[in-house]
Amino acid sequence: MTIARVLVLGGTGFVGRHLCEALQRKGVATTVATRHPSTARRLAHLPLVTARVANVHQPDALARLVPGHDAVVNLVAILHGSRAAFTQAHATLPQRLAQACSAAGVRRVVHVSALGADAQGPSNYQRSKAAGEAALQAAAGGSWHPSVLRPSVIFGADDALLNQFAALQRLLPLLPLAGGNTRFQPVWVQDVATAIVRLLQHPQPPALLDAVGPDVLTLAQLARLAGRASGHARPVWALPRWFGHVQAALLAPLPGPPLISHDNVRSLARDNVREAQAAHPDLSALGIRPASVRAMAQTLLRR
Repeated sequence: MTIARVLVLGGTGFVGRHLCEALQRKGVATTVATRHPSTARRLAHLPLVTARVANVHQPDALARLVPGHDAVVNLVAILHGSRAAFTQAHATLPQRLAQACSAAGVRRVVHVSALGADAQGPSNYQRSKAAGEAALQAAAGGSWHPSVLRPSVIFGADDALLNQFAALQRLLPLLPLAGGNTRFQPVWVQDVATAIVRLLQHPQPPALLDAVGPDVLTLAQLARLAGRASGHARPVWALPRWFGHVQAALLAPLPGPPLISHDNVRSLARDNVREAQAAHPDLSALGIRPASVRAMAQTLLRR
């Protein structure tokens, strides 16, 4: 299947920028939908990328955006918000995307979900991610088979994971960390972008694929790694999850996105690692040998 034009939803975000660069290298014309034209300036150096101003949550937006493309990649995600906001971003949008792709005859869709997606999960984030996957699977059939990519936490030079831990340790003499014993399997953003491109180009892409790295670390271990790699190592105090709710309550009135929310704390109740007996494939099925966060942290943070 030839993919010449791709529509990317959420293309101005962290993963989206790396994906657009990967598509540029493959010579694929890319349309990025954005509500704020100023955010598209980050992609101005990519001649094959075209920004279109649109609010993808409006009922008729996707019907205007999808036609004329060979494939669609959905990267839209939020980490904070109300239950309604999570439902809109993670469940309603994929449902509308399936309808728009079916109407436009677009058969190749890559939907980026989350490793912790679970209809019975403790957080709105996890449950809404699972609802989005279910909406796409319910619409699958015939020649339309979407691919769902489930990454663990994603790291990279411009991430909000290692960089945030490093920044906090530059400022604080001690880093208190609720949910510090929760385990993650971090995956490099470049590996995620490569996986999406290969799913787009694959003759028979898998319906579900986990995107995880080779290292399993607790949240506290990730924080310590970021501190050492940035040259600002501080003691990391792993606290019980209930203290995270105290932190979330104290931070909620402050302006800007919170460092941690009550929903984030609920997500930390479960480890974010690939199941040992998972029936679906991982990145190796696409010929990707994922990078190690341990090996790359110092290169990424010592700039």
